[in-house]
Amino acid sequence: MSTIKADTVQPKDFATDLTLGATGDTVTVAADSMSINKVQDKGGNTLWDFSSGSFVSSMKEFASQNLKLLSTQIASSHSSISFTTGIDSTYDVYIFKFIGIDADTLNAALEFQGSTDGGSNYNTTMTTTWYYVYHNEADNSAGAAYAAANDQGQGTAYQKIATSFGSDADQSAAVELHLFAPSSTTYVKHFYITTSQYSKAPEQATYYVAGYFNTTSALDALSFKMSSGLMSGTIKMYGLL
Repeated sequence: MSTIKADTVQPKDFATDLTLGATGDTVTVAADSMSINKVQDKGGNTLWDFSSGSFVSSMKEFASQNLKLLSTQIASSHSSISFTTGIDSTYDVYIFKFIGIDADTLNAALEFQGSTDGGSNYNTTMTTTWYYVYHNEADNSAGAAYAAANDQGQGTAYQKIATSFGSDADQSAAVELHLFAPSSTTYVKHFYITTSQYSKAPEQATYYVAGYFNTTSALDALSFKMSSGLMSGTIKMYGLL
């Protein structure tokens, strides 16, 4: 194999493509040999912007490489947080991450519901299941159980995500919720939730919630609130193909 060494390689004519290899050839570039600011497609559309370190293309094929942060909402003694835009057919999976969720009312529960009319009504029928494990700080109580009181069978109420918030300032919850194919008009809308909570006991409690919105209408909005009182914390919505 011949070797060509040069500081600069340019096309013969200005503003024309520089072709490396012929059709069917494999052109190998060492992993540490490219230093460029942007990667663009044939049409000049930017796919990767190294200045921001993220995919910026609207093409699904490129956005699928990472979670795409779509929206961030911060609650500071809010009665509820709703996501009424951005939940559509663009992504197959929507992931919600809850950071530092706190309640101002003892024994309040974090809950959610979905809407098929852009948030005008949050009463979509769902069937859910709820399982939890716990271990208290005193190290004298631990266990695992199914919590039938926290699930629903064809119910339209808000579904519990976390429960028994304490009154201490540091008692909070972290949550991850996965919602699948909300825009489908063929299938029900499955979801599962994992919650880590420092609850009132005080104890570490982990909740596993799963279920489905029993509708074939497109689900286009979600609402989160406390069963009583106000909530604080951050909720981020991501899209994943």
